[in-house]
Amino acid sequence: MKTPKIIAIANQKGGVGKTTTTINLGAALAEKSKNVLLIDLDPQGNASTGLGIDTKDRKVTTYDLLTGDAAVGTAIMATTVQNLSIIPATTDLSSADIDLIANQKRSFLLRDALRSDDKTLAKFDYILIDCPPSLNILTVNAMVAAHSLIVPLQSEFFALEGLSQLILSVRDVRQTANPNLRIEGIALTMYDRRNNLSLQVEDDARENMGDMVFKTVIPRNVRLSEAPSFAIPVLEYDPTSKGSIAYRSLAREVINKSKRVRASSHGA
Repeated sequence: MKTPKIIAIANQKGGVGKTTTTINLGAALAEKSKNVLLIDLDPQGNASTGLGIDTKDRKVTTYDLLTGDAAVGTAIMATTVQNLSIIPATTDLSSADIDLIANQKRSFLLRDALRSDDKTLAKFDYILIDCPPSLNILTVNAMVAAHSLIVPLQSEFFALEGLSQLILSVRDVRQTANPNLRIEGIALTMYDRRNNLSLQVEDDARENMGDMVFKTVIPRNVRLSEAPSFAIPVLEYDPTSKGSIAYRSLAREVINKSKRVRASSHGA
């Protein structure tokens, strides 16, 4: 039975393009005939809203998965995007830190919930987890459940400072709970080629992180900003926009990297 590749989209800083990346990378992978499940692990539920899931329709959510009140199969909802499904979130998640504090396995709840239903998940090629903008118990759950991380990095001053804190967290999770966790790649977001600061951040990131930085950069793009208000990915809102082209390119990189990892593991 095939197992999906699980990627957490994480950065403890807010406003760096996490949810935008999760939605549009998911849509771009789906466009390439990959079956994708998006897990909304952010109490704000923006990924759910951005894919047209009305709050009143979120009957079973990621909170129910974490508390053990629901199985994966009952939580998955279809979206208007072909090949793209979602497990939605509500503000219930905001109390997860407090509600789960007494649970000794609190860091493993999402991993265990996903593992308990291999059959349902076998139809998916990718699972993308949209993390909250903090290094709390929800983000730790995502890191423990995931094979790898994509880190959206806003092209602005201090961006790399936050990155070093995230990398330390990844190291902690590797040592304690998920030794195979790795960084899939760093995606530069809100990139403006006319802006010297964007160029400087890119140079610094590539110099410090090397091949870990995706070749694709995600531009500042009006269409990317507008698409969520229509509750669809930018690839549906304006398929020819710079944002759509960039996320298609990022999806290609992710698919190619997956193929290389599979090939090397088979050759080992």
